[in-house]
Amino acid sequence: MEMKKSYLAMKREASVGSDLIDSDLKEIGIAAKKLANHAIMLGGIGFGTSFLAWIASFAAIYLLILDRTNWRSNMLTTLLIPYIFLSFPSLLFGLFRGDIGKWLSLIAVITRLFFPKHFPDWLEAPAALVLLMVVSPSFLADTIRDMWIGTFICLVIGCYLLQEHIRASGGFRNSFTKANGISNTIGIILLLVYPVWALILHFL
Repeated sequence: MEMKKSYLAMKREASVGSDLIDSDLKEIGIAAKKLANHAIMLGGIGFGTSFLAWIASFAAIYLLILDRTNWRSNMLTTLLIPYIFLSFPSLLFGLFRGDIGKWLSLIAVITRLFFPKHFPDWLEAPAALVLLMVVSPSFLADTIRDMWIGTFICLVIGCYLLQEHIRASGGFRNSFTKANGISNTIGIILLLVYPVWALILHFL
């Protein structure tokens, strides 16, 4: 009789142990699912920030080209150079910071010094941008660019250019109705989307 009781006790203990193991495995499975979902969500947010950085950089390049061709406003559009410097995608930034950027800078400097007639005015801003990428110290290129301070500077530049563009257009309505007004306003607004999004994610 005692053997039967001990057998039943062992059987119950084994059943309880099996239930505990099953419960632990279920909890591990739930935790793994949550971890995967959070990783996917964060990856999507990171992708969104990078995508907006690409859009903002090329919007700034577009506005810079427009200013050197037919926009010709009185705004301080040279501020687009530090904006591009701070928001330029890391992949392209590293490319221009390497030997490719050094060669481009060397060619630009030599052409500007010895063949000034063959160095067009519209090329000065891109040459300055590449030169800035090459010679900037690591504190600016590797630290400020990756910190919220660099993003905040981009936001300040975007806000300044937007209010200057609205003022130069004669009001908010005119900035959307004058010739080139819509494309210019949209381009400047795109400059604001990336830093606003990046700062919101940083401080959340």
